[in-house]
Amino acid sequence: MIWNRRNRIAIGELPLLGRRRAVAGLALLLPALLSGCGVYSFNGTNIDPSVKTISIQTFQNNAPNAPAALSQRFTEDIKDYFQRNTTLKLVPRDGDLQFEGTIAAYDYAPAAIQQAGAISQAGSNRLTIQVQLRFTNTKDSKQDFEQTFQSQADFAATQDIATVNNDLNAIRNITRNIISDMFNKSVANW
Repeated sequence: MIWNRRNRIAIGELPLLGRRRAVAGLALLLPALLSGCGVYSFNGTNIDPSVKTISIQTFQNNAPNAPAALSQRFTEDIKDYFQRNTTLKLVPRDGDLQFEGTIAAYDYAPAAIQQAGAISQAGSNRLTIQVQLRFTNTKDSKQDFEQTFQSQADFAATQDIATVNNDLNAIRNITRNIISDMFNKSVANW
């Protein structure tokens, strides 16, 4: 076929209804083309197409200073994060990807010492949370790892540990960083 101005049609030359159909068709076709290799996604994950399920065991609290509810809250937050950011099905155990671990440390200590006359006192306090993770990829054992993840935040010296423990957003900001790091290490391969 010889192309000339009469039989060559650009999207801009289509009638309005035809343009909408062409754009809609491209919108439907684009994800199929990008997922052809089955590994890339828009949220940055690098999950093998054979991986379909994930299991996340309750992270046991081995930190004596941590609030009692931290273990359950952390576990639910990590489940929510993976469900929002992947298409993996959450199963109770024996998932293709398996997460288990412990909350290893929950330390609240002075971060900045200030001199007030002859007395040294905390200018701010720092809460540090450490979580030990054992990650198992049943489809590719080369990706298995054990690692400790840590995050921290500083608080005014006037806030004691009880005040911080009751501030769910403060603790969640710290654990959100840990969960993000776990996600990146396990499924985004960063």
